[in-house]
Amino acid sequence: MSLEKKNIAILLGDPSGIGPELISKLLSQNELNESNIVIIGEKNILENGHKISGNSVKLKYVEKFEDINFKIGNKFFLDITKGNNKDYNLSECSAESGKTVLDALDLALDLSKEKKIHAINFAPFNKTSLKLGGCKFEDELHHMANRLEVKNFFCEFNVVDNFWTARVTSHIPLKDVPGKIKKDKIIEPIILINDAMKLNGIKKPRVAVQALNPHAEFGTEEKEEIIPAIEEVKKLGINAEGPLPCDTSFITAFKNKNHDCIVGMYHDALQSGLKSFGFDRGVTVQGGLPVPITTPAHGTAFDIAGKNKANLEPTLQSFKIALRMAQSKN
Repeated sequence: MSLEKKNIAILLGDPSGIGPELISKLLSQNELNESNIVIIGEKNILENGHKISGNSVKLKYVEKFEDINFKIGNKFFLDITKGNNKDYNLSECSAESGKTVLDALDLALDLSKEKKIHAINFAPFNKTSLKLGGCKFEDELHHMANRLEVKNFFCEFNVVDNFWTARVTSHIPLKDVPGKIKKDKIIEPIILINDAMKLNGIKKPRVAVQALNPHAEFGTEEKEEIIPAIEEVKKLGINAEGPLPCDTSFITAFKNKNHDCIVGMYHDALQSGLKSFGFDRGVTVQGGLPVPITTPAHGTAFDIAGKNKANLEPTLQSFKIALRMAQSKN
């Protein structure tokens, strides 16, 4: 782990949601003193977040990264206002909200490509606003991968209490899942989550692999694809075990602490279990990208935006994971 302070970009999230008030609260946490902080966004959005949270943190404002001098402090605000300085309506999707999010995100990604930013932590985005604002991809992960010119396999990790999950398939109809369960496609997320957890400080991750079929026996995929994939990654030195029946996998792996993470075959087999154990503590990690990128797993929560009711804990945990991963990378 490097002893040199890492530069962490923090993004305010959708200005119409709970992101700005969460970042306002985050900035006063002691954990941020272990790194150099660069908040990227419009000044007025953060100031509105301060008004909602009742918090305020002394920041140094700059208009370009080259004006930052970490010798005089560790918290800077990289202001992309450019004369805009507008207010955004709370609890509404809009092209304007999506555009300012994309502008801040793209700048952070570009700075990471230049090795000026070592990790990115962002408050929740709103997918509808992103698309209205010009995002041409199905979600922010694919936008990030495109901007970073990623050619390798990438996927989303979901985390609760530092227990991680990855999946072979994601947002596809259930009827299409069996045809996607192939040995090579199972190996990819196992390798990826194993490497990511090492960056998160787990030296020898214990990887559980879920079955596809009930009790891991009412079908052929376990014998023909999943078990061969597990055997293959074991040859690579990965501590993998399974296939575990989905209905008891989270009790075995998470509750009984027999594993550090689970790789599953489809979305709901993982998300149903993980969210039942800690929906209000979830973190999302964008896996397979060259820079650690994390966010709280909850959404923009338009129903409570502006009410100072948002729980800081998932945002704080997502920042801590981004920092650990940045410190562990060479």
